Amino acid sequence: MKKTFLTACAALLFLTASAQENPYIVKTSGAKKSAQGGIMNELGDAAQEETATDFISQNFKFYSLCDWQEGMKFMVLPEKYDLVVKTFTDAATGKDVSSMPLKYKIMIYKGHHESSDGHSRIDFYCQDNGRSYYYEIPSGSFDDYCYSKTGVPTLAYLGDVDIAREKLMGKTLYTKTQFFRIDTEYDGDGYQDVIVDKDMEVKVTKVGVGTRSFPVKIIVEDKDGNEFYQNVAISKTNCGMRDDEFIMDEAKYLFGNSFEMVDDIFAINSYNYKTYIGKIIHTKFRTKLLNETTKKMQAIPRMMEYQIEAMNPHKNDDKFTLKLKNTTLGTYFYGDFVLDEHRAENQDDYFGYIFAPGPGKKIQTSEGSRAMMRAGHVGIGFSEDEVMMAAGEPDKVEHGQNGFYTWIFNRSNNKLLLVEFDGNGVVSKTSTKDAPKRNSTPTTRKGGGRRTTSKGSSSWKNGKGTPL
Repeated sequence: MKKTFLTACAALLFLTASAQENPYIVKTSGAKKSAQGGIMNELGDAAQEETATDFISQNFKFYSLCDWQEGMKFMVLPEKYDLVVKTFTDAATGKDVSSMPLKYKIMIYKGHHESSDGHSRIDFYCQDNGRSYYYEIPSGSFDDYCYSKTGVPTLAYLGDVDIAREKLMGKTLYTKTQFFRIDTEYDGDGYQDVIVDKDMEVKVTKVGVGTRSFPVKIIVEDKDGNEFYQNVAISKTNCGMRDDEFIMDEAKYLFGNSFEMVDDIFAINSYNYKTYIGKIIHTKFRTKLLNETTKKMQAIPRMMEYQIEAMNPHKNDDKFTLKLKNTTLGTYFYGDFVLDEHRAENQDDYFGYIFAPGPGKKIQTSEGSRAMMRAGHVGIGFSEDEVMMAAGEPDKVEHGQNGFYTWIFNRSNNKLLLVEFDGNGVVSKTSTKDAPKRNSTPTTRKGGGRRTTSKGSSSWKNGKGTPL
């Protein structure tokens, strides 16, 4: 018993030393030197289904077992089950070998053969110890077996790791999920789940081997120097999983569900967007845009005139962020839209429905008033047009005596802004009050119809970049 225990300890020390010297084993900063956990951990976490990118299709080829070529490299990364069921047989002795002493060793594919008793065997040469091994197919011929997704257990394909290291080291990526990990053990496989911001810019600092199913371990660093990683499948060679198994908790371990390359992002529709930059447009319907000065969403009335400053495509959907400059105030506004009407979730998201080409309504105002309007403030003496530029169209209009009337705006802080006009259409008083908990009074608008629910027509019919 004592001898068995000492032998196990020696094997564990050997594995630790091998892992430290192996360039394929990489860790996030902060991993502790002493291992405390088990041999391998389960995989999990949520994400959405992967969409193939040009980067993937151009650089990472899937090899079914039928197409393996001699010289392909794999690393032995046993999971818990593999420590019980022995995968490899020593070709020289004919004895099955435990996966524990083979962990982290590199196996080179040497083809396949039939044994004298009719069993199909897949041959490997271990470059770390100079011995030959084979994996015996459980049943059937090699030709029958090689079309399945089962592959050879324990083996992580290093071809993907080598290509990822060449193509990704030092590159800028964006996170497409919030769920990543950090290493907790320098000599073991312990990790801790962490949550990061989605769509965050990160830089690849290390690329190594992950697991059999998700063989490429990509370690990235955010702008504050924090490192975290994801184990991802890229070509899916020998991953042991069917395509329909990359769902739910497993879906984010596809490269395209965790990361996106900056080159892939800005290539999207770049030609179409360039044709719009600098054009003058106006709002056909009331909408909401983010005011850069106030940092708040502002209700924008009809016929407001803007110049298009930028159209930046999103990384995870069909939308782009539109940057507009109000031609009267010089204030910048932002909103998210799509160019293609058929990709809009609703008509308010469709750029061609909300905006029309050409100038909008010209508004005369003083420099003092413009300063207040840029800050979203309504001043005494403002005209209706000036109030709409500062606060948008009212949510409700109440009429009083002697031609007086009040515009009411719903504020985001559960307050109402009340703007009172005299009989000449000039602001005479402004005030605020608490909004009622429930207001079922229908909204009316002064000087403009209600937006319909059907698709609106536009002189911009599609997202093909037709010049204005």
